[in-house]
Amino acid sequence: MTGKLPARRALLGAAATALAALSAPRLARAAFPDRPVRLIVPWLPGGSADTQFRVLAELAGKRLGQPVVIENKPGASGTLGVQAMAKEGRGDGFLIGQMPVTAFRYPAMTSRPSFDPLNDLTYVIHLTGYLFGVVVRADSPWRSWQEFVAHAKAHPGEVTYGTPGVGSTLHITMERIAAQHGIQWVHVPFRGGADNTQALLAGQITANADSTGWAPLVQEGKFRLLVTFGEQRGKRFPDVPTLREVGIDIVADSPYGLVGPRGIDPGVVRVLHDACREALFDPAHVAVLDRFDMPLRYMDSEGYADFARRLYAEESAAVRRLGLRMD
Repeated sequence: MTGKLPARRALLGAAATALAALSAPRLARAAFPDRPVRLIVPWLPGGSADTQFRVLAELAGKRLGQPVVIENKPGASGTLGVQAMAKEGRGDGFLIGQMPVTAFRYPAMTSRPSFDPLNDLTYVIHLTGYLFGVVVRADSPWRSWQEFVAHAKAHPGEVTYGTPGVGSTLHITMERIAAQHGIQWVHVPFRGGADNTQALLAGQITANADSTGWAPLVQEGKFRLLVTFGEQRGKRFPDVPTLREVGIDIVADSPYGLVGPRGIDPGVVRVLHDACREALFDPAHVAVLDRFDMPLRYMDSEGYADFARRLYAEESAAVRRLGLRMD
C-alpha cells in the first residue's frame, strides 16, 4: 500500500500542473488589460473623428483601468491604420483602431489588396458616422448649392474640391454628383480635414467636401456651408439643405467603428466592447457627437461584423460602377 502512495501523489501532482497550465491563459485573459491599449486614428489631429476618439479613449480607459493611447496615422484615405492592424501578428487586444468606410473600398480598387476587411480584422463595436457637407469661402460669389453647381457646369475643369483622400466617401459622393449632372470638376486629395481646411482658407481650392471640422469656421463666418449629405439637416445648420432637398438622391454619412487584428480572444473583445459601449453612451461623449452633428449608431461586435459583410459588398460594387482604380 505504501508503495502506491508516491505514485498516486505523482499522478495528482501531474494533474494539478496540467490544470494550472490550462488555467493560466484564462487567468491572463481575465486580467486584460495589464498595460495601455493603443488606438489608431487614421487622420490628422484636430478633426471631428480625432476629437471624438480622444474623448472616447479617455472615458474607456477609466473603465479598463489602463490608458487608451491615441496614435494618429494619416494617409491613404484613412486606410493606413487598418493596414497596420491587418499586418499585426498579435491579436491580443492591445491594438485597436477606427475602421473607415474607405477600408471596404480599397481592396476593390487594386489587383493586389494588402488586406482583407472581413478576414484580417476583429470587429469590436460600431460607434457613429459623420455629417458631411460642402463649404466654400465666405467671400466667394456662390450663396447656394444651385449657384455653385451652375458655375461648375459653365466652367468645366476649373472648379477644384478637396477631400480627405482618393476613394473616400466625400470623393465618391462628389464624383457621383458630377456624373449625374454632367459636371467636370477637379478632385484634390489631402491627408485629412486640417490640411483640407487650410487649403480652402488659403484659396488653393474652390471648395472643401469634408466632415464637420469646418463647422467652427462656418459659425465664425469664414466659410459658407452650401449643402449637407445626411438623411436630415444638421442640428446646428437647420437652414442648409440636404442633397436630397436639392434634387440629388444621395445620403452619405460614412459609418464607422472600432476593429483590431484578427484572432482576438472573444473574452478580450467583450472587455473592449463593454468599456467602449459605456464610453459611447457617456454624456461627455454624447456631447462631442452633438458638437459635430454625428449620429450615435451603436452595434455590438456580432452585429457590426454582420453589417461589415453587407457594407463590403455594397462598397465594392460602387467602386466597380465608378471605375475607380489605384493600379
